Amino acid sequence: MSEPESESAEAARTEGLIDPVALGAWMDAEGLPGEGEPLSSRFISGGASNEIFEIRRGDHRWALRRPPRVVPKGRNETMLREYRIIEALTDTPVPHCRAWGSCEDTSILGSTFYLMEFIDGWSPISEPEWPEPFLSDLDARPGLAYELVDAIAELSKVDWKARGLEGLGRPDGFHDRQVDRWMAHLDAFSFRELPGLDEAAAWLRDRRPRSYVPGIMHGDYQFANVMFHHGGPARMAAIVDWEMGTVGDPLLDLAWVVMGWPDEGEDRSGSGYVDYEGMPNRADLLERYATVSGRDVDEIDYYVILARFKMAIVLEGGYARYVQGGADNPKMASFGDVVLSMASKAAELAASTNLP
Repeated sequence: MSEPESESAEAARTEGLIDPVALGAWMDAEGLPGEGEPLSSRFISGGASNEIFEIRRGDHRWALRRPPRVVPKGRNETMLREYRIIEALTDTPVPHCRAWGSCEDTSILGSTFYLMEFIDGWSPISEPEWPEPFLSDLDARPGLAYELVDAIAELSKVDWKARGLEGLGRPDGFHDRQVDRWMAHLDAFSFRELPGLDEAAAWLRDRRPRSYVPGIMHGDYQFANVMFHHGGPARMAAIVDWEMGTVGDPLLDLAWVVMGWPDEGEDRSGSGYVDYEGMPNRADLLERYATVSGRDVDEIDYYVILARFKMAIVLEGGYARYVQGGADNPKMASFGDVVLSMASKAAELAASTNLP
C-alpha cells in the first residue's frame, strides 16, 4: 500500500536532515551517553521554522531540534539562544526539557542544533481531541488551564541575571521599541496590506504600561507550545519551542494566552485548535497569574493589543516566505487568514478598550 500523500511529502521534506554518523561522532566528542552504539532518528514534528526528531542510542533518548532544510536568516543564531534559555532554567520550578548539548558547527548537520530531554507526554497541538481524562471529564479541564498559566507565572519569577541571561535581550526601553522594531521587521518582507495594523501601531505608540518589571518571556506562549504528562490530574511536563524567548515583559506571555481565550457566553467548542468547554474564564486566569507571579494585570488590554499586533507580523513573515517560495512547509499556507484576523482584532480592541 502506498504511503498517504501528506506522509510522503513530510518524508521528502525531512529526508537527510539527520546524518546518524556525523551526529554520533559529535555526540561521542561531547561525551554524551551511548558512545559507539548505533544511532537512529525519527521525525516527530515540524513547524514554520524548526524540525524536531527523536534520537535513540542504546537505552537513551533525546529530542533534537534544528532549523528546516531552507534555514531562515538568523535562525542558526536563534537556535543557540533557545538552548541558552533552557540551560538557564536548570533546577528552577519552570517545567522545561533538560538541556543536553548544543552545536554551532553547521558542517555537522547543515545547521546549528541542540539536544534536549525527550519528554514522554502529549501536546494539545498534536492531538485530534483532548486525551482522557480531559475528553470526558469537564471537571478535569480547568487544571490544564491553570497549569498553563502557572508555568509562565513561575517563569516570570526566575532571576534572569543570576541565571546568566544578561545580554539575551534588551529589557531597558522594551516597550518604547516594540512598535518600530516590529514594523521595521515587517518592511523587510511586506507584500500586501494588513488592515488594522497601522491603527493598532498608532494606539500602542501613544501608550506605555505604568509599571514594568523585566523577566524571562517565552514569546509565543500557548497550548501549542507546551507538553503535559499522560493521565490526570493535569501536570505540565515542559514548555517547548523557545525560538522567540528573550528578556522582556513577561505579561506579554499572559496576553498570548488570553488574547484568543473564549469567555463565558462565547463559543468554546470550536475556538482555535482546542476545545475550551469546561475551561475557566479569562478573569480566572488573570487572577491566577497575578496571585502566583505577584504582577499587576490591570493593563492586560495593552498587552493583548501588542500580542495580536506582534503575532500578525510574525506569522506574516512565515506566510511571505511560503508565498515567495522560500519555505517548503505547507502548514505556512494557513497563516494568511490568521494574520488578517490578528491585525483586525488588535485594531478593534484598541478602539474599544477603556485604558487611558
